[in-house]
Amino acid sequence: MEHKLIHAVETALGWSGPEELGKDFARGSMDDPALVSRILNPNRLLDMAMRRSLNRPQLRCFQNGEEVHPAVYYTDSVSPRGQSIPMVNMHSLGRLLEEGATLILDQANIFDPTMEVACRALQWWSRERVQVNAYLTTNDAAGFPLHWDDHDVVIVQLAGEKEWEVRATSRPVPMYRDSDPNTTPSDEVLWSGSMETGDVMHIPRGHWHQATRTGSGSGKSLHVTFGITQRTGASWLAWLADWCREREIFRHDLNRWHEAGGEALTEAAGRLVAERSPADYLAAYEEETTLPRHVPFLTVLGPLGAVVCTTHFPPRLQEKGATVDVVASGKKLVFAAKALPALRLLLSGSPVPLDQAAAAVGADVAEVAEILVKEELCAVLTPELSSGYTGLVTNADS
Repeated sequence: MEHKLIHAVETALGWSGPEELGKDFARGSMDDPALVSRILNPNRLLDMAMRRSLNRPQLRCFQNGEEVHPAVYYTDSVSPRGQSIPMVNMHSLGRLLEEGATLILDQANIFDPTMEVACRALQWWSRERVQVNAYLTTNDAAGFPLHWDDHDVVIVQLAGEKEWEVRATSRPVPMYRDSDPNTTPSDEVLWSGSMETGDVMHIPRGHWHQATRTGSGSGKSLHVTFGITQRTGASWLAWLADWCREREIFRHDLNRWHEAGGEALTEAAGRLVAERSPADYLAAYEEETTLPRHVPFLTVLGPLGAVVCTTHFPPRLQEKGATVDVVASGKKLVFAAKALPALRLLLSGSPVPLDQAAAAVGADVAEVAEILVKEELCAVLTPELSSGYTGLVTNADS
């Protein structure tokens, strides 16, 4: 999937691919104002908050360095039948933002098609899971104090400006679940300055950082943080622990009275490690990830007109002479080899209008598309989902 945001981020950071992810702090700037405003703007973020029933911690508001109690900016919307649904009181939220506050929407990719597609594109690019949080800060509002994240982040400044400070790690590659709490910040400042509209920054896991508009006067800042959680050696060992249950020796009770049993376990563990490498784990992780949410295809609503592959990671195509296997999301589908051109098109990650695809790879593409949609590797390209690709990802047959 060719996504304009990924190309812009790579260019801004001087990268040629995802290999630099998680290595060193980097920053730069995108030179396409239209792309910046297309990703997200403050009014679209507020519209998301207005139209959905969002509860803490999905949506949070901070003022004067402290979290504002939800009762201040939430209200119950009561239907004519007396059903109560918590909704954001936009008048109260607006007052907080006028005074100076920070509004945070976690996992904006769940609610916005553009954010959803951007995260999917980053997942296909990095081969890791990605989510995006949006931060709108107004006037002199303070940000979070100095802290570190347990994942790599790519930050894109979409509107206004915000002051940042980034420091080195005080513990190499710390983890959420770790043997050390890692509570003492590093004294080494790598960069401090203002992130302005179009700027991009990569902060690797464990680097201390903080951002604020304190002292900036009237104005605003909107940035999105793409959180990219990479697999670790500990992740591989946890995966091996699951595999060990296949073997009887690991299912027996530990015998504290006979040391010989421990030696046998150690030998069996060594064989398990030798048989299932980190590369095996990474491949399995991509292939076994569960299916994403999508609108189901219902024939009662009309024929299938356009589709797009929505798996978390690129499906794997395995050519086997007269057949071709499609492996993704815990499934393996077998097609005749003649379906390969249609499969490459449909599983490209880009939108596929089926009438145009038929002209490119043959009329059978519609039948293959129906199978992929039924198996949930592809989704119906609804107008709403299509809006997430418009201007950012070209059609597969373009």
